[in-house]
Amino acid sequence: MTETDTDANTEDETENDLTIIREGRDFEQEYRLSAAEAGRFLVEIGEKLQQRDELTITGDEWKLPFTFGEPVELEVEFEGYDEQELEIEIEIPGTTDETAPSVE
Repeated sequence: MTETDTDANTEDETENDLTIIREGRDFEQEYRLSAAEAGRFLVEIGEKLQQRDELTITGDEWKLPFTFGEPVELEVEFEGYDEQELEIEIEIPGTTDETAPSVE
């Protein structure tokens, strides 16, 4: 086995060891990032929102696959007193596979 094969196997094993965050479970993870790193993350999210109806967010020990719907809610909040703060919140609704009831 070559070093490249070993690296690939380790990556596959790590991918399989991740906890999958599924429906019926609440999950929250907070990060303190540089502005550049937060921007990179937001750009990646934005690209997924533009390109398809699903995205997967992966942390060191977890993986969160998510199929989303419309409309996406965007909130911008500015606190201008004392230590100023800009908060940008996005709420992305999930989709459902439910169908409407029959009408007779």
